[in-house]
Amino acid sequence: MHTTDPLPGVTTALNAAHLIASSAPYLALLVLLIGIAAGLNALRRRRRADAALTDRVMVELVPTTTFNPRSEEVARAGHHFARIRHAAGDIPPRGAATRLHYTVKDGQMHCYLEGPATAAAVMRMPAYAEVDVRTSQATPPTHSVRFALAQDARRGNARS
Repeated sequence: MHTTDPLPGVTTALNAAHLIASSAPYLALLVLLIGIAAGLNALRRRRRADAALTDRVMVELVPTTTFNPRSEEVARAGHHFARIRHAAGDIPPRGAATRLHYTVKDGQMHCYLEGPATAAAVMRMPAYAEVDVRTSQATPPTHSVRFALAQDARRGNARS
């Protein structure tokens, strides 16, 4: 068997390399267009999430004095809270997130449920039988928590 190929498959590999090299400008353009499309899609999702984060509602959850939920009621409430995400519609997860805020005012603890405005109707429905949902007095807590050690660590001044 007499062949000019030093190794089997070398001609096929050279032909494939020639095909890739000759179509490289087109492949580079295709990769560039795919990258631009992915970047525009990410920017669009980010703007939609930011818009959803600026348009949120908050309700206060006030338990009665006899509030003592059973495990079935806790599971039902968990399903209710999960429906808030679905009721938000086509919003990216970051903008459709449901958050619980706990604050203390005048020695009393308050629980606030925050979510997207498009899911306000679901949020106003009581998740527990013995928990009232108030919307008129619900004000978002505005105090940010700052950790001095974390800021020092970012600056490179961390204490040991």
